[in-house]
Amino acid sequence: MNAARKPRRGRIPSGVPAAPARDKENEVRRNFVFGPVPSRRLGISLGVDVIPPKTCTLDCIYCEAGRTRRLTKRRRAYVPAAEVVRQVGAALRKGGRVDWITFSGCGEPTLHSGLGGMIRAVKRMTRIPVAVLTSGTLLSDPRVRRALRDADLVVPSLDAGSARVFRQINRPHPSLRLSRVAEGIARFRRRFPGRLWLEVVLLKGVNDSPRELARIAALAARIRPERVQLNTAVRPPARVNAKPLDAGGLRAARLVLAKALGDIPVEIVAGFRGAGGARRRGGIRRAILAYLARRPATMRDLAKGLGVRVEELPGPLARLAAAGAVEETSFDGRRYYRAAPARSGAPSPRPAPPLSAARPGQAGRRAPSSPSLARPTRPRSSRRGAARSSGRG
Repeated sequence: MNAARKPRRGRIPSGVPAAPARDKENEVRRNFVFGPVPSRRLGISLGVDVIPPKTCTLDCIYCEAGRTRRLTKRRRAYVPAAEVVRQVGAALRKGGRVDWITFSGCGEPTLHSGLGGMIRAVKRMTRIPVAVLTSGTLLSDPRVRRALRDADLVVPSLDAGSARVFRQINRPHPSLRLSRVAEGIARFRRRFPGRLWLEVVLLKGVNDSPRELARIAALAARIRPERVQLNTAVRPPARVNAKPLDAGGLRAARLVLAKALGDIPVEIVAGFRGAGGARRRGGIRRAILAYLARRPATMRDLAKGLGVRVEELPGPLARLAAAGAVEETSFDGRRYYRAAPARSGAPSPRPAPPLSAARPGQAGRRAPSSPSLARPTRPRSSRRGAARSSGRG
């Protein structure tokens, strides 16, 4: 397990300006760091959410965070970067197992114009590797490619092989074109010194036909990711027409893609790992609300994510439901809990000044090379040299 290098108390790492006074009110009204939570790919992940809820370049029909409220391609400082970095440092000082620090959340992280500076600031305070989960839709922009170059792992998405299915499943911003998105991911991959995995979310009757899978494989072959990961809707989606593939359907799709991609591994994303005793942050009801604000969860998901026993949850969940803070829903034969609409939103802070550039010589650290990333080995401090690509996860 990686031990985080603790930043000095009360200090923001150099290169990150203190948050301006006008942002103080917004800072205390929103937490930008969540978890640690169990991740299907990364073990125990400390999440970093740098975009207001449901602000995205896409409005995917399967999105577990709900429908996009603000469909945009505009990059700006949506939240104060210095406060984000401060909260990451505070979370790391609490100790406990963290395998990855992951920029993801309820919106598209590359929309934040200060993302690159935040990644560099986090890497100066810890040896824990940094991942970015992204739609990949903005990687045609050189500024976005530069912002992600110091991450250890980038996971972009590619859910379609044709323009028609791209519009059907991802419901993109009107100016986005699938060909340009795929080319942007490929260009990033060619020069990225980190690791790039490609996620493909498959839905029944939408993008699981042999013809569409062949088209997805053709685009993935141009990108040359380190691996392709197949996923499906595993929580209540934004739209009821997003139907998950069953295990047999996922296995069949994996065989088609693996045959087409040859030496590029294709895997089905496994279920959640245990949280390994992830600690509670404050009262259990507050921890439940913080978890559900990002994603719906079953009672078992909550128990794993919060490091508690299932038997401890019915009481707090019932009280939260009675207060109108949590609601129940059913999906694929299972009962899920999610934050009520009034609770899941967060105020949109004013734009904050961009982070200053990293100091010369502040190179990123190499991510672990083991295929199993639940407990990565201690990264080295030398400059990464192999070419790689991008991601969402």
